[in-house]
Amino acid sequence: MPSSVVHAAFALLLAVGLLGSHYNRKALGVLLVIILIPELDTLVGWVMDGAHRTVLHTMLTSVVAAGLLYWETTRANSWIRRRWGDYGVRVAWVGLFVHTFAHLALDWSHLSGINVLWPVVDQFVTLDGEVYISTTEGFVQTIVNLSVDPATGQTQVDAGQGGTTRDTHVSSPVQPSRDPGDGPVDRRFPIAARGWQLYVVLTGLFALVAKTLQGPPEQEDTQS
Repeated sequence: MPSSVVHAAFALLLAVGLLGSHYNRKALGVLLVIILIPELDTLVGWVMDGAHRTVLHTMLTSVVAAGLLYWETTRANSWIRRRWGDYGVRVAWVGLFVHTFAHLALDWSHLSGINVLWPVVDQFVTLDGEVYISTTEGFVQTIVNLSVDPATGQTQVDAGQGGTTRDTHVSSPVQPSRDPGDGPVDRRFPIAARGWQLYVVLTGLFALVAKTLQGPPEQEDTQS
């Protein structure tokens, strides 16, 4: 699964591209904290089955947060604007973006996926499949599959639905397995589980170094 290092590296790439002139070490620190927050649901796993990839990995947090953030930053007496101005608004929106796409969506496409709509719907969903254009088949996508049940005639939708919190456990260093057996527990703290993940880590570090080495944007001479 994508490690916290991979999530952070992806967040670095998004920060460099989205923060623009508001990019600085403070903003970067805030984003790195935000990107790590979902992993705290591993601690809940000690008291709740299937908590990891559920409690703090539901997409409903992004939906609710987006609504609240839009309301807060567009009202006349916005606390964020009064306290930090446009800088605070930009960092807040980029923070929500990296939380959703550099963490939740990335986990959505690996292993058992995430519990997308928890607690409204308790079901893990994995974003898996492929999309391509074929010279013989035309446009093909296998991410969402539709089929008709021959017995009932009803259309069935397969979007990668999996199990629930009762029967799904995603391994983590805090809780490698649901029921640890006798003997030493193998707790692994992954950095990169696949070649593409190492590529993301190295690219994120490169973007960070390149951004740091760049000087401030040149000011155009407006004098005639």
